[in-house]
Amino acid sequence: MSHVTAIIQAYNEQISIGSVILSSRTYADRIIVIDNGSNDKTSEVAELAGAEIIHNENKSREAAIKAGFNAAKDSDIIITIDGDGLHKPSEIPKLLKPIINGEADIVNGSRYMDTGKTNSSSYEHVKENMPEIPTNTNTDTHVTDSQSGFRAFAGHTIPLFHFKESNFGIETEMLIEASNANLRIKEVEISGNYNVNAIKQNPLKQSVGIFVKLLQDIEFNRPLYYFTLPGVVLIIIGLSTGLIFFSQYLAGQSHSLAATTLSALLTIGGGFIAFTGILLHSMGRMIDRAMSKR
Repeated sequence: MSHVTAIIQAYNEQISIGSVILSSRTYADRIIVIDNGSNDKTSEVAELAGAEIIHNENKSREAAIKAGFNAAKDSDIIITIDGDGLHKPSEIPKLLKPIINGEADIVNGSRYMDTGKTNSSSYEHVKENMPEIPTNTNTDTHVTDSQSGFRAFAGHTIPLFHFKESNFGIETEMLIEASNANLRIKEVEISGNYNVNAIKQNPLKQSVGIFVKLLQDIEFNRPLYYFTLPGVVLIIIGLSTGLIFFSQYLAGQSHSLAATTLSALLTIGGGFIAFTGILLHSMGRMIDRAMSKR
């Protein structure tokens, strides 16, 4: 039988943390609460409910998950769940089943697999899904909820994560690292309690920050998307406008070649950008081949 550890992150969650722990104990053999610098009685309540407490002085999500994973490194399966009541511990079996059955290495709980059933507002849905396109472009996954904190991990995946990102971007970083390691990622549908104050940061700033970080990752991991595709678009625009402007010059409708020159420069610039993407892509493939032969 698999040994399951639940890692619960909490910050000033004295009201909800007890019920989350007690409900999770039905499905997990061990409960670890990462207290991200709470100034209320979160730790005391969690300890009374039977959880082990780790105080995260760094207060960042990546440091919290790293500490939890290190403490649970001997577990067969690790569950991550937030302590604010956003996730329902009763849905833990949904995440455990694909790993126990050997169908997945990581299971992502998604609130958006069936948008007709989600109880989130339209604003929440748009805000949470801003990063999905660049996330899926940057990986070989097709997740619908890249920012979900409700996940299950097979024990053998623990050493593959580096925990470098800050704030909520760590969820996306883990998906990228899992994809790069060719881990099997499966999504299962979960519900979410949006009546709790789950997001304590400015949601728009948070989502935009994640989106920008993902674009930066695409620059390194998918140069054909980041460089070559925009470069080709610039070439097409430059050539088409250049032909139009030059035709107007030959027909006497224009007495200056300035616009044609600008179009030519745009074409050249686009060609340079496109070539950069192809070069970086080729170098990446060469490095991957060299690493695979070791």
